[in-house]
Amino acid sequence: MTVFAVEYRYVSAPDEAVSRLDEVRPTHRAWLRERADSGDLLASGPIGDGARALLIFRAADRAALDALLAQDPFQKASLVAETNAPEWNPIIGRLADAATV
Repeated sequence: MTVFAVEYRYVSAPDEAVSRLDEVRPTHRAWLRERADSGDLLASGPIGDGARALLIFRAADRAALDALLAQDPFQKASLVAETNAPEWNPIIGRLADAATV
């Protein structure tokens, strides 16, 4: 399995976009919990002021990752303006151990 460091940049401010993020967030987080329980997601959380997020996923390849991310409620609601997802090779720490499973 390949590990990907996925960075989301959310749609930015009009108040409507922020309100829509708040509205969809519980469904997004429930989906993330399911992915964590299945072993696909190793970690996730907002970056800085919450305009971005970092999600550490395991997937067979980039196509599998893209298919997985397409299921995210934030993606379905068009709330992610940009996704950057390079392969990542954790060497030391808990994520390194999880990445080798």
